[in-house]
Amino acid sequence: MQVVTDSGADLSPEQRQGLTIHAVPLVFTLDGKSYRSGIDIQPDEFYQLLESTSSFPTTSQPAPGDFAELYRQVAADDPDILSIHISSGLSGTINAARLGAQMVPEANVTFYDTKTLSGAEGWHVEAALRAIKAGWQLDRILNLLSIITDSTETIFTLATLKYLIHGGRISHLRGLLGTILDIKPIIGVDKIEGKYVERAKGRTLSKSVPMLADLVARQHAPGSALRVQVLHANYPEGAAVLHDKLDDMFECHWLPTGPIAPVLGAHTGPGLVGVVYAPQSIFEELFKEAD
Repeated sequence: MQVVTDSGADLSPEQRQGLTIHAVPLVFTLDGKSYRSGIDIQPDEFYQLLESTSSFPTTSQPAPGDFAELYRQVAADDPDILSIHISSGLSGTINAARLGAQMVPEANVTFYDTKTLSGAEGWHVEAALRAIKAGWQLDRILNLLSIITDSTETIFTLATLKYLIHGGRISHLRGLLGTILDIKPIIGVDKIEGKYVERAKGRTLSKSVPMLADLVARQHAPGSALRVQVLHANYPEGAAVLHDKLDDMFECHWLPTGPIAPVLGAHTGPGLVGVVYAPQSIFEELFKEAD
């Protein structure tokens, strides 16, 4: 069995090591030019480009034909494919994948909607690949993915709301009010529809970043063993503050801090910092067998 995903999944080089990941890139357009996220442009280049223009980037999901082409290539080696994707509540990517699979009858594709994005989506992809290497059967892998979906949280805050407003992902009224008052919402992803929801709000970015750790503590007692990954959008200073506070509060099993994919940064702009976290215990069986 092989795994296909999309470039909405953030995985560090360390997570990718030893794993074969097939991904269809998500695309954004800025100043009339289209870029395949993670292929044509990397995070540092993206934010330099963003700072050089007053335009807003627009994003688009892959075409069904893009998925069909990849499924055809992958199925030539192994027709059994597990296709793991960014939340259907935030993108139509998984729908494009389903249409693409219909064009490739030789591929036996199973789809999984992570109901999330970024690092949390990457955790699903990594877990599936390690489970396959450990010899797990599909039903067992899907059960693990469901546990990861239910147990993993993603929360983030950001410097400006104008990119989310432009992309239609929050109401213009709430977004405008937050911009005027310098309110920095803490945003999560709900597990039913997989859409953005407001979890809390701070008056300034410097106050909202530490509040992320406080929200984690509402779910998990201080000292709990957690799998944790901090991600950011051209804001390493905020990521470092959050990392240190979480490290003081919990027994953290750290994944590398890193940038979010350019196509995700197109939705948020620079100045985002967020955290993905879950009880470490849900991964122990997998990693014990994978070793």
